[in-house]
Amino acid sequence: MRRDPIEMPHVGRWRRGPQASFAAVTILAAVVAGAVRAQPQPAKPLPPKPGIQNAPPPPASQGSPTLLGNGPHGAMPATEQLTRLPGLFPKEADGHPPAGVADAFWSVLVPKDNSFDTKRVALGRKLYFDTRLSRDGTVACATCHDVSRGFTDRRPTSEGIDGKLGRRNAPTSMNAMFFTTLFLDGRAASLEEQARLPIVNPIEMGQPDGPAVAKVIGAIPEYQRDFAAAYGRPVNYEDIGRAIAAFERTLVFLDSPFDRFSIGDAGALSDDAKAGWALFNGKARCSTCHQFSSNSPIGTNNKFHNIGVSARHQDFGKLARTALTALEKNNSKETMDQMALQTDLAELGRFVVTRNRSDIGGFKTSQLRNIGITSPYMHDGSMQTLWDVVDHYNKGGEANPFLDGGIEPLALSEREVDQVVAFLFALTDKRFAEQNASEQDRQHALSRKTRPFRDDAVANRKKLPFDPPTASKP
Repeated sequence: MRRDPIEMPHVGRWRRGPQASFAAVTILAAVVAGAVRAQPQPAKPLPPKPGIQNAPPPPASQGSPTLLGNGPHGAMPATEQLTRLPGLFPKEADGHPPAGVADAFWSVLVPKDNSFDTKRVALGRKLYFDTRLSRDGTVACATCHDVSRGFTDRRPTSEGIDGKLGRRNAPTSMNAMFFTTLFLDGRAASLEEQARLPIVNPIEMGQPDGPAVAKVIGAIPEYQRDFAAAYGRPVNYEDIGRAIAAFERTLVFLDSPFDRFSIGDAGALSDDAKAGWALFNGKARCSTCHQFSSNSPIGTNNKFHNIGVSARHQDFGKLARTALTALEKNNSKETMDQMALQTDLAELGRFVVTRNRSDIGGFKTSQLRNIGITSPYMHDGSMQTLWDVVDHYNKGGEANPFLDGGIEPLALSEREVDQVVAFLFALTDKRFAEQNASEQDRQHALSRKTRPFRDDAVANRKKLPFDPPTASKP
């Protein structure tokens, strides 16, 4: 990503150069840390491709919220989702950068062949909610990226045509424009490419190829007119992706309590959230990968890391050998896309794209914006609460030969875990304040009942991650 001084993409705030922003945030963290130390606060299946073996998806995790709607695949019907958009965006896109994105940064993020235009945004909005993109007419982008659910589907893994379940959790489409690569393994280089691939994936939208979906959409008179107006040519697969990406670039949500706190509103964060922000930059080491800066307002370094999520149930070495054999026969984008969603090879993450040993089990650092309303977490949706996520990091992930060197036990106390979680919930845009509060209550209640990833002995180094199990006495 570009590193020269540019304005901070933010809602009237953090619009200085990256060095000034970084210095301000660092000073703020130090001040908060001092205040916290001085005044402690109480915690509140398809036929397999050659060399690829399909496997049934893992069972859904327990404790997930009941969110099934009455639309196809449990989504809220598209007509109802569309009625919610005006509440989130009272002002229609007018051809200018979305609120919160500085002009200089915007010029870097928007590709030359898909310049921002109101007609393209309007066309992309129609396509985003249109199930006719799918082979059976039941799946739209909004099926897995539902407006009512934080632009995700709130499932461990997503459901496509014919009720087929994939192997990956659906990331939110909010703020997706800020990523340098798309999908959890980075196999798409742009929003445009990301928008196209699900259309032709056999278990997502299931179209046989790009020309097939272009033929379906191109037979609709309304779309004939819209594509001619937006792109000056007939409907085609590439422009379908461009239009959807144009709409997705309007889904910017960067106005949270943390942002108000960052410009001097000390009352915007609770005492626990302030303590959590200090821990985030210190003992908890979150900022090592989840950085907030001029070039990354969403809290990601855009890199890939093995943090051991899959190590509980996978043999990475065996999977990597299987993947290499399959990719020697066919290393097309479509093959990688199917590996990511249809087989156990999904657990290899970035390795399937690069085939570099250091990328085995590595997944992209997720954004932290609006994380409170986008559970479940991790690439496989295996963690139901933010307490689970912090517990996982607190014990240093799951031991495996490819674990990132920066992942190690943190020795966070229970109070400190609560404080980090409080800060993470403070990263949700104010437009979702009510939903965020409800979800925080739900997750807190669940965390008091079950903590499947908590291991205080490993977190405090009383037990080493690679120690063999203690033999039981006769």
